[in-house]
Amino acid sequence: MNHQPVEKTTNTFLPKVSVVIPVYNGEADLPELLYCLSTQTYPKHQVEYLLVDNNSGDRTFALLQQAAENSDITIRPKSENRIQSSYAARNAGIRAATSEIIAFTDADCRPQPEWLHALIAPFVNSDVVVVAGEILALPGKTLLEQHADRQETLSQKHTLAHPFCPYGQTANLAIRRQAFEQVGLFRPYLTSGGDADMCWRILQQKIGRLEFAPNAIVKHRHRATLKELESQWRRYGRSNRYLHELHGVDLMRDITLTGCFYRLGRWLLKELPRDSVKALEGKANFVDLLSTPIGLYTARARAAGQREAKLPENAKIIEQL
Repeated sequence: MNHQPVEKTTNTFLPKVSVVIPVYNGEADLPELLYCLSTQTYPKHQVEYLLVDNNSGDRTFALLQQAAENSDITIRPKSENRIQSSYAARNAGIRAATSEIIAFTDADCRPQPEWLHALIAPFVNSDVVVVAGEILALPGKTLLEQHADRQETLSQKHTLAHPFCPYGQTANLAIRRQAFEQVGLFRPYLTSGGDADMCWRILQQKIGRLEFAPNAIVKHRHRATLKELESQWRRYGRSNRYLHELHGVDLMRDITLTGCFYRLGRWLLKELPRDSVKALEGKANFVDLLSTPIGLYTARARAAGQREAKLPENAKIIEQL
């Protein structure tokens, strides 16, 4: 895997692209998302956008149909109402896609104008089968958003450096259709960890390599409340459990009560006094002061997600293209 930036070496490599986006109750997100898609610099006639409604309870599908009729980009509304899962929705989009290269993002993401240009460029090399772009944060105002931004929680650099095998998150990912033909589609009944599972299946079969395109940027909003933050990290914990069971790799991370008390004691007796002095000197802020307890909170939530998760038997199913 190459972590070096990919330069656009030619303007002639502009293959057709299918962009698949699962949408669930996305009424509030659709206006900004559609604007971001309409302002892509990639040639409009070379892109189709398959937005797949996943049994929404709001006006999502009606708005998608309306956008398809009135937009200057090619929008193809699709539905996946049988299985409530973003991976099942992505599979519906993949099946309907007409292009050799299939890109993915999410309804609450904001692809930047050069996103597709930069994401597709590495495919000029025939041995590249997966490309991951970068995920940056939208401007945040709350303490929790600022902490997550400081930790670069959403960045692909964490998943690309995974100790078992690198992978890219489906918030910003592109895969050759050939790979789906060989390893199958996403596991439709999996509710978390499907992006890692897909990339690992592709890379382990040595179909081709994964490339990082740091200039292919989508922006995403950090969690702003403790409830949202806990939900996010519990999901990370469930993902660890599922991938542990599917791939037989030790991904489990726990935090003991003793370890928790030790870290809190270290924070109270050493880090907080030190960072308080820095804050008075203008060298630290409130986010620095609370970094350790927030980190402990997320670690405990992840551990709880791992303990409570149980991989459903049907999550082992891999659908074929």
